[in-house]
Amino acid sequence: MLTIGDCVRTGGRLARRPFLRVGSAGLAGLAGLTSLFGQSPTGIATAASNDPAARFLRDRSVIFLFMHGGPSQFETFDPKTEGPSNTHSQTGAIATSIPGISFGSTFAELAKRAHLINIVRSFVTGDGNHDIKPVVGAATNRANLGSLYARVAGANRPATAMPTNVTLFPPAVIKDAGPPITDFGNFAAAGDLGPAYAPLVPGGGLGFQEDMRLHLPQERLGDRRGLLAELDRGKRWRDLAALRGASLIHEAAFDALLRGVSDAFDLEKEDPRIVDRYDTAPHFRPESIDKKWNNHKHYADHGQSIGRLLLLARRLCERGAGFVTVTTSFVWDMHADINNAPVTEGMRYVGAPFDHAVAAFIDDVEARGLSDKILLVCCGEMGRTPQLNAAGGRDHWGGLAPLLLYGGGLGKGNVVGRSSRDGGQPASDPVTIPDLVGTITRSLLDLSEVRLLDSLPKSLQATLSQGRPIPGLG
Repeated sequence: MLTIGDCVRTGGRLARRPFLRVGSAGLAGLAGLTSLFGQSPTGIATAASNDPAARFLRDRSVIFLFMHGGPSQFETFDPKTEGPSNTHSQTGAIATSIPGISFGSTFAELAKRAHLINIVRSFVTGDGNHDIKPVVGAATNRANLGSLYARVAGANRPATAMPTNVTLFPPAVIKDAGPPITDFGNFAAAGDLGPAYAPLVPGGGLGFQEDMRLHLPQERLGDRRGLLAELDRGKRWRDLAALRGASLIHEAAFDALLRGVSDAFDLEKEDPRIVDRYDTAPHFRPESIDKKWNNHKHYADHGQSIGRLLLLARRLCERGAGFVTVTTSFVWDMHADINNAPVTEGMRYVGAPFDHAVAAFIDDVEARGLSDKILLVCCGEMGRTPQLNAAGGRDHWGGLAPLLLYGGGLGKGNVVGRSSRDGGQPASDPVTIPDLVGTITRSLLDLSEVRLLDSLPKSLQATLSQGRPIPGLG
């Protein structure tokens, strides 16, 4: 089992220097670990206050499950059953636990839990372009939304040494996953904030898994820690700031080893019964996917990984991660062309694992009493056309898209907005990406306190304050 990705990148190259050994990779590994805490001796990523209970931070985390490719509103949370047949939900409709509300029938498990979640039926992404704009786009100043949070909260938690901002792709949990799709945007972008605030991205194959484990008795680690301090004092630094910065990075890296940060990334530390509940791999076998679709491998990776990715995200949030982006592969594109299956078949490959994984996540979070502490957001970059194309697929559509929110102290069982009869436009209460960003930032931060932080760039303050909390979420 892959317990943590074999490499971690934070928007730049890892700085590895083989000069002392601590564990399997030694202080060469510690140099790799410093990417958790900043990339240069003068660029330490710290919170505006090192107090973990800083007044501007709310005691919450966000998991943003990005449905890359553009999910259809009709086959997910807003099925249409009247009007011309080519506008109907092609998977039918299923009654939910909210009276009078139906979901696409692929979402049988989520339908049973609809009273626990919030659905927005008037979410407008603005265009039908393939990109990652709800996570990295104009509304986030071209940085990962988690990077905005990390710039305020700090790149790691002082109390636990956990990274604040993490992005998870299938290689974080399955060994044979293909590389992430990055043609439409860089999930690890930090914009003008600098690479120290870019997401930590586990998975890739360069040995970080072992770097995060302590393979020495602690007394021997202490000896080598002291030796490193002596070496640092003997070096000729250009200025005291550089010396102080290097020492802080090394201390943070030692903390990561001593506090067992790697345990949070290790699914073998989880109760096997919980892993089984989340795990989508046994239920969605790659051999059931028609290989005529060029997207076959991405469908397979999605079905094999999405449950474990959500479990890993929950574990990271429990240990102090503030923002976790989760995405599988580019699988929600349903044109019915040489790459992508039509919507009916595609929802079996993509929607069914999503339904299983998100339902397991909700059950787990509810059982742990964490529904006020973790906000789950699920959406893509656009929705789908009201009419089917000639091949039985749906094409790009920026006029309306599905959006699910669960937990984070929000209300439960709300359905915000209505769509037009053909499902192509909001009929009431339009919600935009800046509104979604505003909802997320206000869930994580007390913006009235953040505005008093002189250390934050004005551009960041403006980005954090945009939009409005989505009305009707309780």
